[in-house]
Order: sequence, then structure tokens, then C-alpha cells
Amino acid sequence: MTFPVLSPGQGVIRTDRLLLLPWRDADREPHAAMNADPAVMEHFPGTMSRQLSDEMFDLVQAHWAELGWGLWAAEIPGEASFIGFVGIARQNAPGHPVVEVGWRLARAFWGRGYATEAAERALALGFDTLDLDEIVSFTVPQNTRSRAVMERIGMHRDAVDDFDHPRIDPLRYPQLVRHVLYRLTQREWQARHVQEQSA
Repeated sequence: MTFPVLSPGQGVIRTDRLLLLPWRDADREPHAAMNADPAVMEHFPGTMSRQLSDEMFDLVQAHWAELGWGLWAAEIPGEASFIGFVGIARQNAPGHPVVEVGWRLARAFWGRGYATEAAERALALGFDTLDLDEIVSFTVPQNTRSRAVMERIGMHRDAVDDFDHPRIDPLRYPQLVRHVLYRLTQREWQARHVQEQSA
């Protein structure tokens, strides 16, 4: 699967309350602190060491360098320079190449609608700018907070699409193997926004 590429300089986005931008070296420390929080990492195999967090950081930056889009670092101007990340990225977890919309926010910023606000903007980039046919999102069934965000941004689940994550050890983490998959097509996205504009 070939993924579209954006030219440099198109990566900074403003929403009503957030600034979404490519990651800066200054984001490494708050990113590591977020990944070391057991509450944030509840639905993952465990918290991340600083080394693992930095490796993830480097992968995100490499994705940006290659494609010109990816997971944004989220900032609240005048309040917090890094609250987490939200955006779209290529994935292979369902067994084939997809573009996933995803998010992870520091616990202090939960419950304020930031993930939904930024994820909507990520969908707009994917469908309106990158002309993607479909964007997916996935998590474990018990992650009700993230599933609620998926549903708020218009995504839908068909149980036939659920899958066992190939990178989760079923002996060590049996409760994290099964994942639910949500989808949204470009046509559905466009129809939803036509309805909103005409309401």
C-alpha cells in the first residue's frame, strides 16, 4: 500500500483550543512521564521505560520525516506545551496496512474533550487533504474511554472485524490480545459533514 506524502510546512494545525504540531526534542520528557503513568498505560502491556519512550518518539519523528504527517504533539497554548499526542499513522496490526487515528493524553488532561477535538481534525486531514478511502482505530474491548471517542467522531464497529493483536503475548497478557476495530470511510465522513452543514 502506498501512502500519500505531504510537503514540509503543512504539519501545524490549530483547533479551537489546541495547537497540533510535529514533535520537538523538548517533548521527550513529558512524553516519557506520560508513558510511565500506570493509569495512562492501563490498556497496554505495561508502562514504558525512558528508553522505550524515546524509541517510540524516534519512530514518530521518522514517520513525519518520511510522509510529512503523523501523530501530532498536542499543546494548549499558554497552558501546557505537551499534553500528549493525537493524529493518524500507518499501522499493520489488523494484518494489513491501514491508517489509524489514535491518541494518548496525560491524565491531567482527560475528560475535557481534547482527544475528540484533535481526532476530528486528524480525520479531516486524512480524508480532505490526503484523500484516504478509510481510517480505522482499535483498542481492547475494556478501553471504554477510547471507544467512546471513536464513536463520538463517527466511527463504527462490526464485530466481524475484531482481531487478535499479533504483537501481544497471549500467555503474559491474555486480557490484551483481543482488539475491537472501528472504521470510518471517506464517503461516510463527507456525508456526515454535509448533514451537519445543512442542519
